[in-house]
Amino acid sequence: MNKAFISSIHELVLDSPLGARQIAQAVGKPYSTLLREVNPYDAGAKLGAETLLKIMKITGNAAPLKLMADEMGFRLEPIAGLDPKSHEA
Repeated sequence: MNKAFISSIHELVLDSPLGARQIAQAVGKPYSTLLREVNPYDAGAKLGAETLLKIMKITGNAAPLKLMADEMGFRLEPIAGLDPKSHEA
């Protein structure tokens, strides 16, 4: 799961319409640091839970959270009428 999980975060950042540079700025990290932290092949840098939460809120993409829920045997469902981007990142 670990490789699939961090790979999903890597793809989320790289494939986001916002762009990795804008995401890095929004989470308060240098671009190069963020890319290291989400790189599944870089064992020297780790992504923190707070940064992951910010990334998901900024992008509106909860794919990593869904993977976590699946791994734990839970189902992830959005709350009707709630915009995840509307909460503080």
